[in-house]
Amino acid sequence: MVEHSSLDTMFLSKYCPHSSSSSSSSSSSSTSSSDREKRLLRALRGSLAKKYPQKSGEVLSAQYGINLLLVGVALMLALAYRGPSASEETVLSFLTALMLVQLIWMVCYMVRRERRRSVPPERDAHAATSWIRGGLTMLALLSLIMDAFRIGSFVGYQACVSIMLGVYPVVHALHTVSQVHFLWFHIKDVIKRYETCERFGVIHAVFTNLLLWSNGVMTEAEHALNDHKRRLSALGYFNFTVEPEEPTCNCTTSACSMFSSSLYYLCPFNIEYHIFVSALLFVMWKNIGRTLDHQTNQKRVPAGGSCLLIGPVLGLLALASSITVLIIYIIHVEESVEAREAAISMFYCFGIVILACMSVAGALGLLIYRVEDWPMDTTPNPARTLDAKLLLGSSVGSWLLCWCSVVAVGGAQSYPSYRWSNLAYALLLVLEKCVQNLFVIESLYRRRREPGECPAHSTTAHEIFSVTASMAPPYDGIVNHAFESPDKHQDVLESSKTDKHTYDKKTKDVSLAVGHGAQDTPSRKRQVLKNVAIFLFMCNISLWILPAFGCRPQFDNGLEEASFGFSIWSTVLNFALPMSLFYRMHSVASLFEVFRKI
Repeated sequence: MVEHSSLDTMFLSKYCPHSSSSSSSSSSSSTSSSDREKRLLRALRGSLAKKYPQKSGEVLSAQYGINLLLVGVALMLALAYRGPSASEETVLSFLTALMLVQLIWMVCYMVRRERRRSVPPERDAHAATSWIRGGLTMLALLSLIMDAFRIGSFVGYQACVSIMLGVYPVVHALHTVSQVHFLWFHIKDVIKRYETCERFGVIHAVFTNLLLWSNGVMTEAEHALNDHKRRLSALGYFNFTVEPEEPTCNCTTSACSMFSSSLYYLCPFNIEYHIFVSALLFVMWKNIGRTLDHQTNQKRVPAGGSCLLIGPVLGLLALASSITVLIIYIIHVEESVEAREAAISMFYCFGIVILACMSVAGALGLLIYRVEDWPMDTTPNPARTLDAKLLLGSSVGSWLLCWCSVVAVGGAQSYPSYRWSNLAYALLLVLEKCVQNLFVIESLYRRRREPGECPAHSTTAHEIFSVTASMAPPYDGIVNHAFESPDKHQDVLESSKTDKHTYDKKTKDVSLAVGHGAQDTPSRKRQVLKNVAIFLFMCNISLWILPAFGCRPQFDNGLEEASFGFSIWSTVLNFALPMSLFYRMHSVASLFEVFRKI
């Protein structure tokens, strides 16, 4: 006999008066379990049959997009070689055709949605927040200004340039306006009709923007490489012949030089615009045919009431310092060898200080997460998954540059003043990105405790070791009818119901009491996390500004170029620098999301 919460259970094994009935019940239970297995198998087959067309559509559309990207990249590589197989007009014609196809698809999609206005589509609350769309709108405005400058340059040189140099910016401007409208009103849609057709349309838009990004990257890389060749020729290191970037004929307006020089200051914004749009469209492609969980598909209200002082002040100091370093570097790198070495040393010293501060800030945020033990957010979220993968993937470019610098410094034959600062900068950059990636990804997968939610480690000692009859879980009607009389059976059921009601009530009271204590997360730790997030946010803006506008010591210090050769090192830079720029801008977006989430 075991006594537990006034319930007595007696186990007797001498005989069973109802053995025949138990054997029949056993056979019936085996039959029912067999029926359940058959029903489960039929449901599984039906689920697989439904998902097979979806997976087939995903694979087909992905293969279409990848081959589209490879065709464009092949044309751009042929153009970079300056061979007879591809010209600038060929690449611009291909990109213009892709933009026109995307425009036709977007217009058709919006018309279909307008016709079905009475049946609103499901929308993914996590797909694209309003501040991301607002930031993309600002980048789109700068891209439109760049298109206007291109049109102005074409008007000045129209006597000796191809007509495609005028058609391309017009189509690009129309494409930008239409795409921004699509992002504001349809990017959150979860498509459930014409899924296969829409998959091809969305993936076409994704890879069209990737090709526009690639074209901008190659144009900007070619401009930076030509500037580097001019500096080397002026200093007497090499004798390069740099092809003129402007047409040979005379300009019919007085603003042609202003248009041409301004294009390269606006090009970084156009590059970031297209890569971010392709990421948002990829999330929309992943959402096609997805079944949303309406309980988790809700945007959490950002928490307020935190005091922000140290993070913004230090971030503004870093931003102002980076602008100062940029101006001094651009001025002095064109001067004598001594001034050039001083400018490069200044850049590395500034980079060491800011990277060390960022590493300490990220480590502090990770330490707070370990101490505070916020619960994990495991709800399905394609946008968050893509953010984490893009952070890790885009880090590869900077890490490649860093380890190339380490190898170059270790085997350097010359001893410039910035040799060891270059080594320290490279190692700190690897450490900073590792720590920042950990902090951002962990912040994205953490969530604040809900009211009434009990933390895993918050159970007190007296709750663990106290044993009372009223708090023990009741028996939910598990009674052996072979040993109980009807009256005893009725008494046991009534006692079980009473005890279960008492248990539920007391458990609810305890959980509310514990949850009330856990709901109030220490405000000071949240303030520290918010200050860390805003400081890293502004530091990443600073580290994006420097290489985006011409502060690239990897071109100018000569150590890596002496170790790997001019052609190999130029190829590495053309691959890694765009990824590094994208990493910084993507970190800016992710850190702002972290700031709003904390």
